[in-house]
Amino acid sequence: MFSSKKDKDTPPPPQANVPPAKRAARSSAPSIISADLVVNGTLTSTGDIQIDGRVEGDVHSAGLVIGDKAYIHGEVLAEEVTIRGRVHGSIRARKVLLCSTSHVEGNILHEAFAVETGAFFEGNCRHADNPLAEDAGKKTTEFKAAPAATSSSAPSAVSAMVSRPMASDPSRASIGAGLAAPAKS
Repeated sequence: MFSSKKDKDTPPPPQANVPPAKRAARSSAPSIISADLVVNGTLTSTGDIQIDGRVEGDVHSAGLVIGDKAYIHGEVLAEEVTIRGRVHGSIRARKVLLCSTSHVEGNILHEAFAVETGAFFEGNCRHADNPLAEDAGKKTTEFKAAPAATSSSAPSAVSAMVSRPMASDPSRASIGAGLAAPAKS
């Protein structure tokens, strides 16, 4: 619009061959372990993996989706993990999502962690700034339970719950219900 005739007659300058920006070394399509496949050994990928079958071994990838019927028995190490199936072993990932159908038995070392209602998780979870670092993995296998703080003059709430017999009344059969109930004479 505001250019002169001289600008219209000259060809545009040649563009330098600049490769498109890479996506953190991930491939465009995920590798898929189908429902009828059983893998014995370690799976390693720089891209994404979707597991719908069974893996007896460790899984290392950039992104990992564990399907509803999938089962992994081993360590999971990934940038992002979405779990809908079963995992028996430790998980180290920057982002972990336990979906409502998931069943996880093992420790989780994470940067971000989310759990949907209905998910089953038995183990310890701990935040880490870099859960994928080599030294972070050594701590994952042996989380220590925090010692209960007790006073010598009064029993702790946990020991009071354990030492009191459960009442036969179903309304008092919940954890800690017997702590606040008045003593019967």
